[in-house]
Order: sequence, then structure tokens, then C-alpha cells
Amino acid sequence: MKSIYILGTVALLLSFASCKNSDNDFDASGTFETDETVVSSEISGKILSFNVQEGLLIPKDSVVGTVDAKNISLQQEQVEASIKALNEKTANVQPQVQLLQKQLAVQQSQLSNLLHEKARIENLVKADAATGKQLDDMNAQIDVARKQLIVTQQQISVQENNTATQNRGILSEADPLKKRVAQLQDQVQKSNIINPVTGTVITKYAEPGEITAAGKALYKIADLSSLNLRAYITGVQLPQIKLGQTVKVLIDDGAKKYKEYSGTITWISDKAEFTPKTIQTKEERANLVYAIKIKVNNDGFLKIGMFGEVKL
Repeated sequence: MKSIYILGTVALLLSFASCKNSDNDFDASGTFETDETVVSSEISGKILSFNVQEGLLIPKDSVVGTVDAKNISLQQEQVEASIKALNEKTANVQPQVQLLQKQLAVQQSQLSNLLHEKARIENLVKADAATGKQLDDMNAQIDVARKQLIVTQQQISVQENNTATQNRGILSEADPLKKRVAQLQDQVQKSNIINPVTGTVITKYAEPGEITAAGKALYKIADLSSLNLRAYITGVQLPQIKLGQTVKVLIDDGAKKYKEYSGTITWISDKAEFTPKTIQTKEERANLVYAIKIKVNNDGFLKIGMFGEVKL
């Protein structure tokens, strides 16, 4: 009777152990990660202000610091002054034109007097009081006056055209200079360090007062409201999953307990790879596995690099 009791107890313990092992029979495992953004300055210079601390939650498009752009501002002012100086280089055609117009008015008056004198001589010739030579001389003077009038009109036109052409050549330099001002203004605006995404600062690389360069990392930020569990499955498991599928994700919660989360498969690799040494899959002897990503909403307990288990 005693031996039967012992055998029953052993069977019960084995059954309990089997159930416990069954509970821990995970289909895949991996580590949590997230999409990290490395933020850098767009210009080189001294960091004047930098309001970033590790663990700080920063909204998108927030100005978190400034880089000294005094030299760029001075260049902008210099180019703007060059644009204003172009107007000083242009020629004013009005004084020359006004002088020629006065000369033209005098010539027109002289021509009018000559035409009047010609009419008087024609009447005298009809009355035999003047000779034909006098009329011929008057016609010659009128021809000369008309030619002088045409020459003066041409001089006014040439003067206006030449001055306009010269001024256009000078003022045409303004457009490239205005483009240069716009470029410098853009660089001045880039002196502000703008946070590109809403997230939590993970790592800080710089401090105020340091000299930075364009493209040099200043801090790393990531959205920790949800994390991706990068896990690995075998080829045998691959037909069992699909994008958008909901799975169970478990993390350690004490020595022998697990905390359960709901996750969604967001990515499945289309290429097999060798099993990473740090990953234990359902079939540990499998040589090739497929990577998957499972998005899990973070309640604050999930951390980057934390180990997680998956049940399909």
C-alpha cells in the first residue's frame, strides 16, 4: 500500500513538472528594440544652448538648442550691402536727355522760323521782289536744320538705350546676390537645433560650449511608447504566422513568473539567416531562421535590450 502511494506521488510530481515545462514552451524569443534617431547640427560652430537631458521626453519640432551663426549673419549683411551698392553704380540718363531735349527744342524753333521765312520769300519771288537764289538758299538752310533735328532725336534715343543697357548689366548682378542672401538666411535658420520626432532622449553626446560640426551626433532619441520585439522563428513555424497577426509576448516578472503582453507582427523577413548565438528558438538545432518584428505597446516596464518570449 505504501509503495502504491509513493508511485502515485511521483506520477503527480512528474505531471506537474510536465505542465510547468509546457507553460514555458515558447515558440520564439528575442530582444526589444526601437527605431532610434540620431540628431545632429546642420551647421558647424559653437553650441550656445542645448536643453537636452537623458530620459527627457521632447515633443516633435521643439527647438532644443542653438549653434553660433554670427559669421553667417555677417556674410548675409555683406551681401545685402552689395545689393544696395548696385543702385549707386547705375547711371542716371535724365541730365543728358534733358540737355538734348533743350537743344532739340531750340532746333525745332529755328526750323519753324526758317519755314516762316521761306513762305515770306516765296511771296516776294511771286511779286518779283526776291530772287530764286534767295529761295534756294532758304531751302538749303531748312534741309540742314531738319537733319540736325533728326540727329538730335537719334542722340536722345541712343543715350537712353545705352544707359538702359548699362544699368541692366549692373542690376542683373542683383539676382545671384539675392539667391546668396536666401542661402545664408537658410543657414542662419539651421543654427537652431530642432528635434525631429516626439520621443525620449536615450543618449546625450554634447554639452553647451562645445564646438560641433555639421552632421556630428548631438543626441539620440526614440519613441518608447511602443517597442519592437525582434525574434527568430524556424522555417517550420513560418507558415503559421502572417502580418498583422496578434501573438502573446512574455517578459520575466520575478524569478519564476512572466508578464504577458499582446503584440502584433509588423514585419517578416523574406530571407533566412543563420541562428544568432544569443537567440534560443523552439527548435534549437535549426541552422536557418527567419527574423520577425512584433510591435508591443509599452506600459513603461519594457526596456530596449530586454529579453522577451513569444507564443504564437
